[in-house]
Amino acid sequence: MELSEDALIWIYDDFEQKAAAYKTDAACEKGCAFCCTDAGSIHITTLEGRIIRDTVARLPRQRRMALQKSLMKDMKKREAGRPSPCPFLMKNRACMIYAIRPFVCRRVYSTRTCTKGTPPILSRQVMALADRTIRELQALDDTGYSGHLSYILYMLGQPKFRDTYLSGDFKPEEVVAFGKRHGILINRMAGG
Repeated sequence: MELSEDALIWIYDDFEQKAAAYKTDAACEKGCAFCCTDAGSIHITTLEGRIIRDTVARLPRQRRMALQKSLMKDMKKREAGRPSPCPFLMKNRACMIYAIRPFVCRRVYSTRTCTKGTPPILSRQVMALADRTIRELQALDDTGYSGHLSYILYMLGQPKFRDTYLSGDFKPEEVVAFGKRHGILINRMAGG
């Protein structure tokens, strides 16, 4: 595991420890999946995307192909402004990548069961911790970007972008058109 992956896990764990006291009354449980279907966009950093992409690359070919199709479908729906469930949500409403799920999936919880008419109730303290954690993740992925899961994975699927990113180079001009159209943030310019 690379140093950046170790640091990523440390950031996740630090958030969990600090937020634990506020999450004791969470109503979330395996299979509820409201956040995966109705709560909005699943924003990730390129570092998180690289870890997800590497995991997907080790899946059986048939599963990889189905995921690629789901990711493209999600991308097209989002480009059209329509909601779309997470491509990693399985039919049994469990997360296919739960062990490596991105921070956005780790931070959200609710103190009541969510439905379309009753969105999550979140702790202000946890959301403040989450905002600080997002800035830490963006600082860790300083030569990377943040954006919706499908868009970041698409970018990482482009050899020129992937090679630039993996080499540690920073060339935002290579993604400026795609980035503007898809709301991609440059990590080193996003936080404060």
